[in-house]
Amino acid sequence: MRKKIAIVIVLIIMMGVLGPMGCRPEATVPVEGPEEEEPKIRIGITFDTFVVERWIRDRDMFVYTAQGLGAEVDVQNANGNLERQIEQIEEFIHKEKDVIVIVAVDCYGLESVIERARNANIPVISYDRLIQNVMVDLYITVDSELVGEAMAQLLVERLPDGGRVAMITGPVTDANSRLMADGFQGYLRGNRQGIVIVDLIAAPAWTSEYGFQLANEILDRHPNLVALMCGNDGLAGFAIQALIQRQLAGEVIVAGQDADVEACQRIVEGTQTMTVYRPIEALAVQAAHYAVRLALGEELEEITEYRENLVGRIPFVGLTPTAVTIENIEEVILDTGFHLREDVFRNVELQ
Repeated sequence: MRKKIAIVIVLIIMMGVLGPMGCRPEATVPVEGPEEEEPKIRIGITFDTFVVERWIRDRDMFVYTAQGLGAEVDVQNANGNLERQIEQIEEFIHKEKDVIVIVAVDCYGLESVIERARNANIPVISYDRLIQNVMVDLYITVDSELVGEAMAQLLVERLPDGGRVAMITGPVTDANSRLMADGFQGYLRGNRQGIVIVDLIAAPAWTSEYGFQLANEILDRHPNLVALMCGNDGLAGFAIQALIQRQLAGEVIVAGQDADVEACQRIVEGTQTMTVYRPIEALAVQAAHYAVRLALGEELEEITEYRENLVGRIPFVGLTPTAVTIENIEEVILDTGFHLREDVFRNVELQ
């Protein structure tokens, strides 16, 4: 009897669920499909390297800004390899990115692949370093000539009696190396006051260890050097190691650029005289905005400056650098939050 009652209950439940003829009742609430998303702007960006501290800041701020503008960013790292960077750009073209941003490994080695991008109607931005031999849609950077001028101005201020000065620039494959050297030498020509450039060596690459090797070579030839201009803070840091071995650290003026935290530490310690702060976060933000606008087909009519590469005039946006010494490191670096006080003064506090 109980078994029959149980079977009846099950049948009643099934009829309630399935309805007549064992079919499910039609839904009374319409089911809406997923909303179609607006297609995102697709940006491809390839960096020379992330070994240098500043490029990580550039990457993070660029991606953060572009994503906030509704874009997705494909970030690639060439690790200093030109062929790898060419392959990355070719992949961006294959994937039909809306815009390509390039921090060039070799400013003179990308002509063919950029031509292919432009033939595919993909705008190209030359970021920080001016690509040569081919037209690009925009060159945006911190003005490297002004960086060189800032270094030279410091020497004029600190060396009223003149002296023998040497230069370790970045690699010749980076057009900024030449621009920085031009700014440095040009300023000294107009304000020489006894300052003589006795040596100029271009590092084979932005590998910091070259600073040690090249500084030793220079010091062997010119033991009475009074100042050393270095292409970036990485080279400067290793050049200072050479000076330490000769008990000249703090005696020879050393200038670098990028305001790396280690450089700022050396400034408060007294072994590096100056660095040049490049507003890289502002640079990355502006570059991301321009990338999105170019991807949308907008004309950048407000850009009225140009820089010459080897084939033509390139629309140019240049941000202004700031010289950083012990006198203004508080204001430029600490008060702005570029580096934390405890990081900059870490080694001093441990002494």
